[in-house]
Amino acid sequence: MWVLFSIFVGVALAIDLGVIGKIKGILAKGEKQKAVSDVNKVRSTNDALAWTIVWISLGLIFAGVIYFSMGYEKMLEYITGYTLEKTLSVDNMFVFLLIFTSLAIPHQYQHKVLSIGILSAIAMRIPLIIAGVSLLETFHWMIYVFGAFLIFTAIRMFVQKKEEKIEVEKNIAVRALKKIIPVDIELKTDKFLLHKNGILYATPLLVAIVVVEMTDLVFALDSIPAVLAITSDQFIVITSNVFAIFGLRSLYFLLSGSMEKFYYLKPALTALLFFIGFKMLLSEFYEIPIEMSLAIITSILGIAIALSYVKTRTENQQRTPSRDRIG
Repeated sequence: MWVLFSIFVGVALAIDLGVIGKIKGILAKGEKQKAVSDVNKVRSTNDALAWTIVWISLGLIFAGVIYFSMGYEKMLEYITGYTLEKTLSVDNMFVFLLIFTSLAIPHQYQHKVLSIGILSAIAMRIPLIIAGVSLLETFHWMIYVFGAFLIFTAIRMFVQKKEEKIEVEKNIAVRALKKIIPVDIELKTDKFLLHKNGILYATPLLVAIVVVEMTDLVFALDSIPAVLAITSDQFIVITSNVFAIFGLRSLYFLLSGSMEKFYYLKPALTALLFFIGFKMLLSEFYEIPIEMSLAIITSILGIAIALSYVKTRTENQQRTPSRDRIG
């Protein structure tokens, strides 16, 4: 299964990061420049939708592989973990948008930042998952620590005010970067480092990557314990996390123009974290069946999407001027 998973990851990364397209372009005569532009081009909404469907389909195909290799129960654990991680990752989209807006990163450069972010997120989360599973196996009481942490996170999310913009100069990741290299957030370039007056500066793109990675670390500390509440199987936790991360870039470009319409996403995420936290705290006395957990998670997500759709439709109708009646 690890071999199959590695093959899936290798092929998916090659496609997602444009390696295959780039190789084909280089091999084709007169297509070298086109290959570079293809890798860095900004996807249209339709293109982003198509790729998002591809990555979700890939995750579901792997669920089928797990079913035939490991059984029905493990498949349910994978799907539940995947759904939970995918839902929580949508909250990252809002933060990414705030980061790019605050740093004035042009739309055509955001693709480059998110591509590096995907690789870093995978490299970062796998050691965290291994450490989390080891803690639970060695110290079973850590499940109560994780549960309490998730409930605390849910409360903090509930009372937290909506951020309109990130204060770049006060961000801890940016302050740490400034101790290593001078930062000029006014530079407009697609490079991460740039010489200016004989001095090497970090550009807004490098600042964006640092802030994105710090943000993903914070989200990982929330999402990984949440998936560990579903299963402590290291293989299932890692695969569900990695497949949920795939397509994150396409999902961002798909949702970036309509994120303000997800009115009830934050309450849904708060409810999810509350549920998972209590599930971990109650695990010693009552183990909630995996089928029930999946049903509750999908119900919370479905209700949030339905309510957001209704509110968006109502607001659109209110904005539409009524026609004057004749007669």
